[in-house]
Amino acid sequence: MNTARAAHTASTLTNEYVLVTGGVKNDVALNSAELYSPATGTWATTGNVNVARAAHTASILANEYVLVTGGWDGSAALNSAELYNPSTGTWANTGNMNTARYYHTASTLENGYVLVAGGWDGSAELYNPTTGTWTMTGSMNVAREGHTTSTLANGLVLVAGGYNIDVGYLDSAELYDPSTGTWITTANMTARREFHTASILANGSVLVTGGHNRFGMLNSAELY
Repeated sequence: MNTARAAHTASTLTNEYVLVTGGVKNDVALNSAELYSPATGTWATTGNVNVARAAHTASILANEYVLVTGGWDGSAALNSAELYNPSTGTWANTGNMNTARYYHTASTLENGYVLVAGGWDGSAELYNPTTGTWTMTGSMNVAREGHTTSTLANGLVLVAGGYNIDVGYLDSAELYDPSTGTWITTANMTARREFHTASILANGSVLVTGGHNRFGMLNSAELY
């Protein structure tokens, strides 16, 4: 990349380019973005985000725009959101979230809405791409950050693990039902973990890998 960065996002666009956005370098939040071309194996800069941010989320919408939400600007959590237009390489502000958050998650639902959840509290909200506005939805049973979310084949969203400021590292998991806007608990993971990954497999199972907890870094993996 042209700029070293961590806590950034990477999104595969419909034209197969990969958009990398924001992050942090030397404890300074970044507003730069760049595109990776698989055909040439090279990087090119693209339009800067309007607000420097790290530990944010990026979601590809049905209209091929990329929605970036929240994050940390180096001094405070953000509630702002922006849209990237791949055709022009530019960013435009969209509606602000109701809650500032970072180390949260964002999941695209079957109806095209984007569910944003957590980031140090248990609240969740929905982005309407048609109106560019946010509405609150049901809160998770456990506040968490550094968790994962996975949109399952049945339309439910699985939240797993993370960290809670009162409880510590979490092994709990919950399911969000878009039809009711509510969360229900599901089976706990076998290990408490934060900053892990979750991948949906071809058979519909979810593979959770790695992360860390109070005992250190994890090499374990489990299936939901």
